[in-house]
Amino acid sequence: MGAGAWFMGDGIVALAVFAAAGTFAALAGLTSALASRHGRADSDLQEQIAEFIEHDASPSFMTNEEGEIGTQNRAALDRFGSKGGQTLTRALAEVFASPAAVLHRLQNRAEALGSAREDLVTRRGHVRLAVHRIGDTRFLWRLEDMAERSNGGRGAETISLPMLTASKTGTVLFMNEALRKLVGQRVKTLDRVFTELPVQSGEEMEVAGADGPVRTLISVIDGTGGRQEIYFLPAPEHGRAYAGDPTAFDTLPVALLKIRMDGTLSESNRAARALLGEVEPGTSVSELLEGLGRPVNDWLADALSGRADCRPEVLRVRGKDQDVYLQVTLTRTVEDGRPALLAILSDATQLKTLEAQFVQSQKMQAIGQLAGGVAHDFNNLLTAISGHCDLLLLRHDKGDPDYADLVQINQNANRAASLVGQLLAFSRKQTLKPEVIDLRDTLSDLTHLLNRLVGERVRLALNHDPDLSPIRADKRQLEQVIMNLVVNARDAMPTGGEIRIETESLTLTEALSRDRARVTPGDYVVVRVTDEGTGIAQESLQKIFEPFYTTKRQGEGTGLGLSTAYGIIKQTGGFIFCDSVPGQGTTFTLYFPAHSRGEEAESEAPTRPAPRRAPRVGEGVVLLVEDEAPVRAFASRALRMRGYTVIEAENAEEALKTLEDAALSVDVFVTDVIMPGMDGPSWVREALKDRPDTRVVFVSGYSEESLTETRDRIPNSVFLPKPFSLSELTATVQGQLH
Repeated sequence: MGAGAWFMGDGIVALAVFAAAGTFAALAGLTSALASRHGRADSDLQEQIAEFIEHDASPSFMTNEEGEIGTQNRAALDRFGSKGGQTLTRALAEVFASPAAVLHRLQNRAEALGSAREDLVTRRGHVRLAVHRIGDTRFLWRLEDMAERSNGGRGAETISLPMLTASKTGTVLFMNEALRKLVGQRVKTLDRVFTELPVQSGEEMEVAGADGPVRTLISVIDGTGGRQEIYFLPAPEHGRAYAGDPTAFDTLPVALLKIRMDGTLSESNRAARALLGEVEPGTSVSELLEGLGRPVNDWLADALSGRADCRPEVLRVRGKDQDVYLQVTLTRTVEDGRPALLAILSDATQLKTLEAQFVQSQKMQAIGQLAGGVAHDFNNLLTAISGHCDLLLLRHDKGDPDYADLVQINQNANRAASLVGQLLAFSRKQTLKPEVIDLRDTLSDLTHLLNRLVGERVRLALNHDPDLSPIRADKRQLEQVIMNLVVNARDAMPTGGEIRIETESLTLTEALSRDRARVTPGDYVVVRVTDEGTGIAQESLQKIFEPFYTTKRQGEGTGLGLSTAYGIIKQTGGFIFCDSVPGQGTTFTLYFPAHSRGEEAESEAPTRPAPRRAPRVGEGVVLLVEDEAPVRAFASRALRMRGYTVIEAENAEEALKTLEDAALSVDVFVTDVIMPGMDGPSWVREALKDRPDTRVVFVSGYSEESLTETRDRIPNSVFLPKPFSLSELTATVQGQLH
């Protein structure tokens, strides 16, 4: 059967292959076959693909080169609503922060290779975003949740412990091979397995075996979606239930413990001893396992009395050199006529580690959001403080007794603004000015300052790759990163030593995964800063990039150096890793995407505005829209002092009402970006419908990046970050007028 006939004849089969593949490999072969064998038009091919993805369980979108959504499947409609005509960047903004960079990177790889994918950490968990190029101008995107999903217990297919997965209605969804041998056939309902219903967890029940009734001990574990996993264990008095083997309990591949009423072990099988080590009967469970939230003995007592449900608990194994966690499920049973417990153990160390990493990721994201919000509010305050200080300095000369005090206020306001800038760097919301730079030249220019920083007892050695590729980054911010790392290296060597800065060009043929980050294949420029100092303890390595965390003594560090470096590098699109051995030294490794000199985008060239009459300095009408009264007061006074006519508005609605007067001529809009009610870009777009030639100055305490996508669609606009000085404000307005 041809590819086209296969697709059209049975869409369900096609979808099954697509889902099973886990990538777009199946789709790639299908689209190629359709295009080559039938020569279908682009619109026909898109229609076929839309039918193909319609019933896929994962949200899928089809976009053009600009990222505008043309088609979305049912799963995407259910999750995101209709997004036709909108950009995929906007649709995925609710899934993870700043999706524009990720989508741009994946689309570029898909254009070159045909398809690409990337695993991402979001507020909901891990997701996989994949893209496949369709024809010359279309892209198919698929968003797949990577959280562990219940797939009917098929992971138990190869174990010898009989088990099945069933729905609450009694429908058997899955039987493993061991149970099929026990029952003699595959059945569809529970009443074909058990002679009596309902199924009672922790009780002995009779199973309709292939060779006659078999007594087994039942363990029921609730799963997701209302499903239940039912395990069939040897009954105490019927140890030969499965193969006539009296040692069946010890040889089962599932770790099992038998626990007496007093909380001591009566028996453990071989798999359990592999997890816990050799344990003697009579050992207290509380001596082996440690509860994370409550004492183990309390949990056992509740399970014995029937007060507790069968939900598994994660416990820590005592006495191990490294943390080992077990997921323990208890089932109430009877042993020698007395109530007892049967415990099923499974290794949860990796799951606990992933959980800790995810919690850490969430914490860092929350701290970043808090830092960004605090920095925004502080930037408004600092704008008012430094701005009014500038106004006072204009009225005092150097001989005035108050002049020195005003200078001190101004300098400390600038220092505060620098500290706020570090918070914005950590939260990746600072304004960067990227340019193509050669790290060899940058580090050479920085060497003199670095030598002064390290002092006489520390040697600084630089080693460059002769064929080092350029990178695209903010030169000033990158210099700050290198200085922070060198200063930390110096402080780690109080008796002296050598700091080595090495650069190299590196091509990754396979993805590099470490420290919760994934470096995709490609060309990179690597920078290593290595010292011979005291090193960093293992328990501190996971925290060194958190703001205000420092291993230095009180008063010797703010804890913002590495968090600032982390934010700058991540905002640049790079990665930073740390390797350290206590007593031997530390190495920080930085990865930056290599930049080809031929990649200069024409879009980066500033567009030349339409020629207009250049007004003289101080001539022009400015509409100032700012919700912070102190900032608005300073800005209006500063502009009026330079001779501009200033019209003030507290919010966007007031500004639009003012502009209803058709006789009013306005040359420049100066507006805050974030305001209560309508934001800055929204009201400006509305106002430009009737006044298309008006220039715009956006001001904000957040970064320019948060405005980039919107501002690109607003002509003749520039960005001025807060806090700004009197001269910066007036120069920006004058620049727009000219």
